[in-house]
Amino acid sequence: MDSNIGRIVVGEAELQAMVKTLGRRITDDYQGRPPLLVGVLKGAFVFMSDLARAIELPVEFDFMAVSSYGSATRTSGVVRILKDLDLDLTGRHVLIVEDIVDSGLTLAYLRKNLAARGPASLEVCTLLLKEGLQKTEPDLRYIGFTIPPAFVVGYGLDVGERYRNLPYIAEYAGSGRG
Repeated sequence: MDSNIGRIVVGEAELQAMVKTLGRRITDDYQGRPPLLVGVLKGAFVFMSDLARAIELPVEFDFMAVSSYGSATRTSGVVRILKDLDLDLTGRHVLIVEDIVDSGLTLAYLRKNLAARGPASLEVCTLLLKEGLQKTEPDLRYIGFTIPPAFVVGYGLDVGERYRNLPYIAEYAGSGRG
C-alpha cells in the first residue's frame, strides 16, 4: 500500500452504483434531446467514460482542459483554458461532466463561458461536491457524492499526475498538501 493514500472516502462498488444511478437519471431527463457531454480534463475522463456507458441514449463527447491548480493541491484562484472545445454548442443540450467541485470558481467560469456559446440547455453533473467550500450555491443538476473538504485522489483525480488509476477515491496523505 502506498503511504500517500489515506482513508478511502468512496469505495469502488459505491462509485459504480452511483454512476449507474446518475446514468439512469440523465437518460430519463434527456429523452428526445440527446446530450453533448463536455468533460473537464483530465480529472473527469474516468467518470465520464463510465457515465457515458450508463446513459441509454446517443451521446456525443467533447473535452475542455481548464486549470486553477497547476501542480498544487490548492487552487490558485486563476482559471485558464488549456484546451477548448472542438464542437459548436449552438442549440445543443450540454451537460458539463466534472470530477469534483470544491470552491466552484472553475465551474462558475466554465458555465459563463459555455453559456455565451448559445446552447439550448446547460447543466452540470459532478461526481463529487466538497462540503462547505463554495462561496455561492453552485447550481448542480446531478451530484454523486458530497464529501468532506479533504484533498482526494483516485478515479481520475490526481496529485502531480499520480493516482488517477485508483478504482476508489481516497484522501491524499502525502507531503506537499496545500
